[in-house]
Amino acid sequence: MKIIFMGTPDFAVPSLDVLLKSRHDVVAVVTGPDKERGRGQKLTYTPVKEFAVKNNVPVLQPDRLKDEAFISELKKYNADLFIIVAFRILPREVFVLPAKGSYNLHGSLLPKYRGAAPIQWALINGEKETGVTTFKLEEKVDTGNIILQEKVKIDDEDDFGILHDKLSLIGADVIKKTIELIEKDNIVLQKQDDSLASPAPKITKELCEISWHKPADAVHNLIRGLSPYPGAFFKYDDKIIKIFKTKVSSSNILQPGEIKHDKKNLYIGCLTDSLEILELQLEGKKRLQAEEFLRGFNFDK
Repeated sequence: MKIIFMGTPDFAVPSLDVLLKSRHDVVAVVTGPDKERGRGQKLTYTPVKEFAVKNNVPVLQPDRLKDEAFISELKKYNADLFIIVAFRILPREVFVLPAKGSYNLHGSLLPKYRGAAPIQWALINGEKETGVTTFKLEEKVDTGNIILQEKVKIDDEDDFGILHDKLSLIGADVIKKTIELIEKDNIVLQKQDDSLASPAPKITKELCEISWHKPADAVHNLIRGLSPYPGAFFKYDDKIIKIFKTKVSSSNILQPGEIKHDKKNLYIGCLTDSLEILELQLEGKKRLQAEEFLRGFNFDK
């Protein structure tokens, strides 16, 4: 089959890799525009474009997905299907083009966590399992009929970075299985139960600021759901401090926001219990273990 792949971030790269290693023909890749980054405003590619270029796959980078020139170019490839992994919301004019349809990989067990940040919200909400889903695209975001799902246990040590990488690799395998079913015309579509749906909206800066007037478990889950990026933070002496790794402590009873430390260990009080802070970062500085951080920062002034 002739396939057009659409995706942008690192999460999508293993799925593209699986397709390129299959017997199918990836005729083009669609990804986001190049962006200027860093102090020197150097033009950088998306991770998907970088991988596609290395593998000599034609790349399309539309600013507008409804642009007639872009749609006309897509039609020229005459692809059998589109595979979408972590890309923008496709307009109907685009996703109806391939004869066998357009299919998306989502980082949750739909209908749970529909939206832009399913991995983060599963962690923030303290879920014990999540997974990936492939589904056929429909106009309303993340509502299409399901083809395959695979469950994944969330381990206590998982943060966003760890779980993201797990789901990225598992998702690539589910994409491979999904394409095999499509090729054989052997897909059985399962309708989503909208009554079981839950949202996974985009992560905002406001969400990232820690409130110590919440139970330690909830703050711990927020921190792991936002680690390593964008990072949960609190303000101390007008400085922003990001926290990346914590452990709930029932032995250090402190008031919400109260800080206790010695030369090696750092604790901050929550509504119930406290958090032992294991890894953190002062704005403009490196991420450090608590002991190393305490050697260079004074919480007692």
